[in-house]
Amino acid sequence: MNLQESGEMYLETILVLSEKKGIVRSIDVCDHMGFSKPSVSRAIHLLEDGGYLTVDEKGYLTLTDEGRNVAAKIYERHKLLTAFLKQIGVEDPIATDDACRMEHDISDITFEALKRYMETTEN
Repeated sequence: MNLQESGEMYLETILVLSEKKGIVRSIDVCDHMGFSKPSVSRAIHLLEDGGYLTVDEKGYLTLTDEGRNVAAKIYERHKLLTAFLKQIGVEDPIATDDACRMEHDISDITFEALKRYMETTEN
């Protein structure tokens, strides 16, 4: 399954929520993302069918290894791009919003170069 930006966003959200709350249900994803229950339910089923997460009998969402890898990659990009944009003078929440859009499209090569740059500019 080739993930689209929306699938990556769901995985990232589940990762972030699981780090904050420990357990995550579809309703938590709805509340966090501001999406309707039917939209989230459909996305969860697609991600489950794609092997990115599992849903247990209580409705708890758990990322598979593949799902966690994708989510961690996107979340790392989000954090680094937000920090970079703030460093060059972009104010929050604009930096956060722009990073959210950029994190899905930036190439691995460009991201790694930006990551190296940020490591050399840390104080």
